[in-house]
Amino acid sequence: MPITSNEISVEVNGQKYTLPEGSTLGDALKVSRASYMAGTAIGILKETAEEKTEIITEYAINTSRGEFRIEIKNPESPSGKLWAKHFEEYEGKPVHWASPEALAFGPFEAEIKPSHGTGSFEAFEVMFGAGGFDPHNTHLIFSLKRHTAEYGMPEDGIFAEVVTGRKILSRLSRDDTILTIEPIIEWEQISEKTCTTDLTISLEDGNSIFTYFEVELSRNAPRGAEHFYALTREGSLAVDVTTSSFISDDGLKGETVPYENFEPRREGAISVRTVGYGLGRTYISKEERPSSLIHSVVGQVTKGIELIKLAEEGQKLSVESLPPQIVLLGHSFEEAEPVLSSIGVELVKDGYIGEDAVIVRQDPPTTLEILGEAKVTAYAVSRARLIEIELYPEKAPKSVDFFRHALELKTKTVGKLPVYMIYDDTYLFKTEKEVVKYKEILPENTPTNKVLGGEIGITNQAAKRMGTIGVRIGDDELFGPTGEKFSSTNIIGRIINPEKLLDVKEGDAIYVTEVVRK
Repeated sequence: MPITSNEISVEVNGQKYTLPEGSTLGDALKVSRASYMAGTAIGILKETAEEKTEIITEYAINTSRGEFRIEIKNPESPSGKLWAKHFEEYEGKPVHWASPEALAFGPFEAEIKPSHGTGSFEAFEVMFGAGGFDPHNTHLIFSLKRHTAEYGMPEDGIFAEVVTGRKILSRLSRDDTILTIEPIIEWEQISEKTCTTDLTISLEDGNSIFTYFEVELSRNAPRGAEHFYALTREGSLAVDVTTSSFISDDGLKGETVPYENFEPRREGAISVRTVGYGLGRTYISKEERPSSLIHSVVGQVTKGIELIKLAEEGQKLSVESLPPQIVLLGHSFEEAEPVLSSIGVELVKDGYIGEDAVIVRQDPPTTLEILGEAKVTAYAVSRARLIEIELYPEKAPKSVDFFRHALELKTKTVGKLPVYMIYDDTYLFKTEKEVVKYKEILPENTPTNKVLGGEIGITNQAAKRMGTIGVRIGDDELFGPTGEKFSSTNIIGRIINPEKLLDVKEGDAIYVTEVVRK
């Protein structure tokens, strides 16, 4: 059906819709019923012919051995202009000669003035060169290592550099050719784009709208995938950092992730840093980058890469992960069994199996391992052993971070807390994870007049028993929940149902789940 003058055509996540002229972004969401999480940012691209006239500096060269990319140093230089005007003519050119120092595609005719003299070259530099100083015998030359040579270059010399896929060059031989050359339009150069949370913004004919991105997680990185599931537990990813080559979410920075998957970081690759500064930070690549020994690739964006490229620092993006995460912790067997059965996974019950059983541990621990084995063993305890807590991250951010990290509440919905001492109405706990060896607990949110019954305290580094976690059933005006004086105690939250502790004995373990007040 043709579009009338009072209608506009827009695309929402790749699907076309016709809307009345003057429609807003919110109208488009209603009509399309697009996958979208309230408060997350939406990308909008305006159809524009000017987009193709932008100065392009990066090109993808696809060969019979794979793809590599070059970046033009100065598009206004004679060689830069020559490349931009004639690069399509180099498609189909074979490797004419190759040496340990360089290789050349060609020959072809080019309007260059070859210069005499020896030049010095670094690895992966690119230049035009005329064999025998004859412009009719011009080649596209790629340096493979530092060397000196006389190639009959034009005066402006080196005009580009190989920026990705460098290993491909070493595999090329005289049997290989250039298949295609594609210009890479940098999204940062496109002026008519926006990423917004404002649903009242008016749309124009030809707008492309992106409300979410979809991720397929890698079976080669089950624990890294679980890290990503935890990061996006609420259905969104935070854009904490954005650069020309990636965005990152620092929400689980500091959480250990094993290195599992070594592969190139293609456009849309999701990787997690596994060592050093930024450990646990999750990256999404906007462009191709080589494999890294410190970045484990855990997944790939399969839809909505445009939203990743349009996102701005400080925004949140709606995300859907495939396969969906399997979350058993905190659920009953009755809740878990039909869900697992529907996806062909066998449930083996372990531990307490009464009517009030609640799952607190699963084996295998990750979604992708469970799907791979089509079987999971779920360990449960009585619901009376599951303690609900509310934490105070605004009042005691460092101490709450210590607690969540120690109990793995950053990546799991239920954490284990062993009881090591009970006296009077005081319960003391020691975490299984030895976090005090590498985490400081400076004084913060220390009580002044009174500690209320049920409040959770951590002994700070002003006392010898740093890292001890405690709860007192009743109020106290002299000592904190760990039995220390107020100045040595950080209050990090409260137990919502402290009466559940009354039946707990020394040597037992309680299980903790965090309740967040909306």
